[in-house]
Amino acid sequence: MMIDVFRWPLGIFLWTFLLNFIFTTAEGVKDASPVSVLHREKRDFQWKTIIVYEEKNPQNPPEKIGQLKNTRSSTRTSFKLFGEGANDIFSVNTNGDLFVKKRLDREKKSSYKLTAQLLDGNSEIETDEFIIEVQDINDHTPRFSDSPTGSIDERTKKGDYVLTVKADDDDDPSTPNGRIAYKLLNGTSFFTIDENTGVISTAGGALDREIQSQYKLIVQASDLPGSDGGRSSTTEVLIKINDINDNVATFSKRIFRFSVKEDQKPGFKIGTLHIEDRDEKENKKPRFTVTPPFNQIFDVELNDNNDGVLTLIKGLDYETTASYTLTITVTEDVVVQRPDNEKSGLALQLTPSAQIFITVEDVDEPPVFNQSEYTFNVLEGQTRYKVIGSVSARDADKTSHRIRYSIEDPKSPVEVSSDTGQLTLKIDLDREHQPSHTVQVTAQEESETGQKSYATVKINVLDINDNKPELANEGNVYLCENDEKGTVIGTIGATDADENPGKFRFALARKSLNFSLHDNFDNTANVILTHGHFSMDSSAETILEIEITDGGTPPQRSVTPLRLRVCACGHDRQFHSCREYYKSGISMSAIVAILFCIVAILVIVILFVLHKHYRRAALVNLGKPSSEIHEQLVSYDEEGGGEMDTDGYDVSVLSSAHRDGRLGPDPALPPTYAVVNKPQACKGDMAVMIEVKKDEADHDRDGIPYDTLHIYGYEGTESLAGSLSSLDSTSSFGSELDYDFLSDWGPRFRTLAELYGCDADTSY
Repeated sequence: MMIDVFRWPLGIFLWTFLLNFIFTTAEGVKDASPVSVLHREKRDFQWKTIIVYEEKNPQNPPEKIGQLKNTRSSTRTSFKLFGEGANDIFSVNTNGDLFVKKRLDREKKSSYKLTAQLLDGNSEIETDEFIIEVQDINDHTPRFSDSPTGSIDERTKKGDYVLTVKADDDDDPSTPNGRIAYKLLNGTSFFTIDENTGVISTAGGALDREIQSQYKLIVQASDLPGSDGGRSSTTEVLIKINDINDNVATFSKRIFRFSVKEDQKPGFKIGTLHIEDRDEKENKKPRFTVTPPFNQIFDVELNDNNDGVLTLIKGLDYETTASYTLTITVTEDVVVQRPDNEKSGLALQLTPSAQIFITVEDVDEPPVFNQSEYTFNVLEGQTRYKVIGSVSARDADKTSHRIRYSIEDPKSPVEVSSDTGQLTLKIDLDREHQPSHTVQVTAQEESETGQKSYATVKINVLDINDNKPELANEGNVYLCENDEKGTVIGTIGATDADENPGKFRFALARKSLNFSLHDNFDNTANVILTHGHFSMDSSAETILEIEITDGGTPPQRSVTPLRLRVCACGHDRQFHSCREYYKSGISMSAIVAILFCIVAILVIVILFVLHKHYRRAALVNLGKPSSEIHEQLVSYDEEGGGEMDTDGYDVSVLSSAHRDGRLGPDPALPPTYAVVNKPQACKGDMAVMIEVKKDEADHDRDGIPYDTLHIYGYEGTESLAGSLSSLDSTSSFGSELDYDFLSDWGPRFRTLAELYGCDADTSY
């Protein structure tokens, strides 16, 4: 049943009636007819957009700016505000009067959107939106964001663009409050400004950087154009005038004087020609011209400041020319100006010339060779003392000192005459050893300064036919066991150490029954087999003597043996193995090795014999009795007691002391001391002992003769103390002998008494 209602128009009408009834009931409207729902009611709020000026200072009470009106308002209704600034900036009373309570700023907020609500008690009757527009006033001054700078070339024409200035104003740009006009407060003779755009251009005055290089312009920006109540501000604009080459370069003075030493090398800077040019450095472009013929000697270059620098092209000679006077002119391309103040381009401007005086100073110059390099061609084989040429040098000064020549290189193949400069060979030249030689010859003045100069001498050694040809490619010639008659067993060639040996000719020095030689006339020859049947096992070594002649003058000949190997060969004579024949004789290296071995063996034998001899002599000495062991006496000082005293006394006193009874406290001793060379020492038993020892030494064939003096400590047979030698005593303690008697021998034997005696007598 519900579906039928929705399908038919009656059902639609019922649903529409029901919804309209619900809405009209909620609004408190009694009329619920369909006509009242379909037709919109007429607007009840009546007002225009409300306008208020900014920056007004609200008074107490607040300033009224308008009134809200509604056709349905009555004494029972009231108004209420909602939206931007409601009840804070703006307020409304029950009658709809609209007030502003705070200062407004259009530059911060230019309009406010509010909503007005009409209430009947607490019931809302109607709501509508409205806008409050903030009206602009001229409360801001134009301002420049920066201090602009610009530049322009000097001598530019009228109307050329320079730069643009820009100022901003926060007031409404659609009103005169926000519109800006520009004005120049100075510099109007040279520049103009567009009052609307701020574009600064040239005004037609002649801009000359050399008169004024920059301008500071004061630009004013004002609002409310055409009225006196506007606000304004100023800024400073810096305009730089760019330089162009519009000034002619001239010399700073008309005469320049310089002096230069004659030994200065080409490229030497003589002096600076200062230029005056009012233009900047980059536009200072002078060109210099040196009048002929001095332009072959002098030139002018530009330095870092674009001034002229006078330089040498070639060296000077005081002895030839002591001074120079020349003229130099300067030119420059400059920009000229037309009467209508437009640049006409570059025009050549001539400037006055300058006169240059140059004085050449004399110096002590080194000798000058007539050639910087000498070349001599000498045939090889020239012997010593052969003259190959000469060098020559002169003193460049007017004094003309004598010149001495020398060659400092000790390995030089030539020597030079110190007086004449004549070159003579010191060695025999061999082109094959060294094809050329380079020598430095020194020329020195015989003066106080001894100036030197040097020249190079090159000696080319020319070839002569002095080398014999040598056999080449002999390793490619061999015999195969299967070679037949007429087989070419190899091709030989030749080499020659000479430079151009010419054509080689080949022949057999001795005829062979099995081989022949065919000269190919191209520096090669074929070795041909005339009989076959060679075997690696049975065939003997075959040697062919090849005679080679070169094509030199005179021709050189050589005969070289060609040893032929017999090989087992395969297809196309490719050999697999060959029988090698060794040459008879011993090589030089083998001979040297054999000699070295023989010398080494001889040295070993000699050392062995000497070792055996010294060893046997040592054994013989060990077998002798202890009494025959010799001991050398060494003299001591007079304090006594030590072995150093032995040379200080006559030994004969010891050998006869007991027999003569001279054992007093202070025996008389001779004033001088001797050991062997005193005659009184050779008497009695000691003399016999010495003779016996000498005889033994003379008849000892195993002993080595010594050219030394042997001294024997022999006290004699009647000595009570016996031998005092430490060789026979095993220890200084436990001796059975009493050595107390040494104390009676006097102060000279004090030390011995203290060493061997028990109670030393110290009475003395």
